[in-house]
Amino acid sequence: MTVRLVNLGLPKSGTTTLATALEAAGWRVADHKLRHGAGHPARLAGTFVGRQIYDGYFETGDPLARLDGFDALSEISGLKGGRSFWPQCDYAVLKAMRLARPGLLFVATTRPAADISDSMRRWQGLGEERLPVGAVPGLPAGYGATQAQRVRWIEGHYDMLRDIFGGDPRFVELDVAAPDAADRLSAHLGIDLPWWGRANVNPVRS
Repeated sequence: MTVRLVNLGLPKSGTTTLATALEAAGWRVADHKLRHGAGHPARLAGTFVGRQIYDGYFETGDPLARLDGFDALSEISGLKGGRSFWPQCDYAVLKAMRLARPGLLFVATTRPAADISDSMRRWQGLGEERLPVGAVPGLPAGYGATQAQRVRWIEGHYDMLRDIFGGDPRFVELDVAAPDAADRLSAHLGIDLPWWGRANVNPVRS
């Protein structure tokens, strides 16, 4: 089994919804972290997907070399403590994926930038606490604590992906709340999707 799809969307853009939909279709999905007890190989268990992407890139030139065994990677960033992995924001890694895997498909899950930013704010301190002190491409330490700064960073990320991929048919930007989201994803992958909805929804708080 080789990786068929990589999601380049940011956290809180619908990554868990994507993972849930693909798993319902029978795909094996790596989502954010390869948790202990989930049947992963010992060398992977407990690590971030992003860490494995960078290990593969620096060891072999193929960012996905250590992740074959999964059909899709739905959330590839990781930010905790001193660990910060953002391969979806890294041009060199994206280029290496495309060169090493000519048949690889890409999706970028998205929602309005203000909604993504607000979800980050409300998700386990990501927006106002972790991003401003993390080593995040496009968001240097000291930035990201405000809605305006996060929105500018989020919009810049998706602009970058549009510039990189242009009209590449292997890439689709997917608004997960759009009425045709499931149909567009199904057509992109060439599979039926038995489920589509909302997963990992934030608790409501001001």
